[in-house]
Amino acid sequence: MEIALSSTDAAFQQEVRDFIRAELPGDIKSKVERGQTLEKDDYVRWQKILFKRGWIAPSWPLEHGGTDWTPLQRHLFEEELAAASTPRIMPFGLAMVAPVIMAFGDAAQKAHYLPRILGSEDWWCQGYSEPGAGSDLASLTTKAVAEGEDYIVSGTKTWTTLAQYADMIFCLVRTSAEGKPQEGITFLLIDMTSPGVTVRPIRTLDGGVEINDVFLDDVRVPQANRIGEENKGWTYAKFLLSHERTGIAAIGRSKKELSQLKSIAAAEAAGNASLAEDGRFTDKMADLEIDILALESLVLRIVADETAGRGPGAEASILKIKGTEIQQRLSELALEAIGYYANPYIAEARQAGWNEAPIGPDHATNVAPHYFNWRKASIYGGTNEIQKNIIAKMVLGL
Repeated sequence: MEIALSSTDAAFQQEVRDFIRAELPGDIKSKVERGQTLEKDDYVRWQKILFKRGWIAPSWPLEHGGTDWTPLQRHLFEEELAAASTPRIMPFGLAMVAPVIMAFGDAAQKAHYLPRILGSEDWWCQGYSEPGAGSDLASLTTKAVAEGEDYIVSGTKTWTTLAQYADMIFCLVRTSAEGKPQEGITFLLIDMTSPGVTVRPIRTLDGGVEINDVFLDDVRVPQANRIGEENKGWTYAKFLLSHERTGIAAIGRSKKELSQLKSIAAAEAAGNASLAEDGRFTDKMADLEIDILALESLVLRIVADETAGRGPGAEASILKIKGTEIQQRLSELALEAIGYYANPYIAEARQAGWNEAPIGPDHATNVAPHYFNWRKASIYGGTNEIQKNIIAKMVLGL
């Protein structure tokens, strides 16, 4: 969707394009375009480049090192990052725990953690889900018992993305069993190097190990690492999730994948022509493109609301539902496009430097693992079924 831009915004967009073109390392760009596994250093290198330019935290206020961009400029920035095949900016520190610290943390917490998040000195992960508490997060059982000036934390967190790289984890823990389950939850910041913290990888369908179990065995955590009040963590958790769900839509990334899908269709044969000329397949791509345009329209409405000083409400859940459904359909159509080339899936082919002969066309290497990996999209950040319940309550009053 073409947006009518003012001369100021058009100049800003061009500035972002020129910067990315000049500063994005070629090896990182190649890995992203080929769908290869990115290492911690790939993410951190790019984030530090953005930090040096002052662009790592567009949504942060100026007083904490953010930009003074308008909501539209932040949207354009995200669009250009996606179009240029940059690594995604890891959200756990910058977009998730940082807003919580800004809103509810004390002065010492802000002074210590925010600069380290901004400069990528600390890599954060999220300790919400547990083996018995996923979408029903209020049923979590990880306990924190006060002892002197510390808490003693015991329990298990699961599906913890990239915990193997993390220096810190923000956790929801149970500090009281009285009253409603939501009323006994506390928000803690835990050092991953603390004695008693163990990370165990979970191998996923795509062959990757980006998610983990995190075991907390009598981990001593200073009470100074508690955000806000004890037993008020549910309030802070809901605040955080509104930021997470809005970002999950990733409309720029979906537009980039649609472009790649069209290239795959043009390269794949269908009888005596290409798949891009097959009416049945092009109908599916057209339906998907229409949905992407409709979602982008909603995103732009939210941008307009933000410009007017209104934050997202139920729209965050709508973005999460439709955004993840589109991401899954993109991966499904790509899998359909390459056909039998998806069958001999070799996980190692996603690693940089893998030297075996490719099976099928080069664009087929990452399609199957991407498809398998994105089955998760409708689950994380609160399942789409839960999001529909939220919409039913907030919009329909049910």
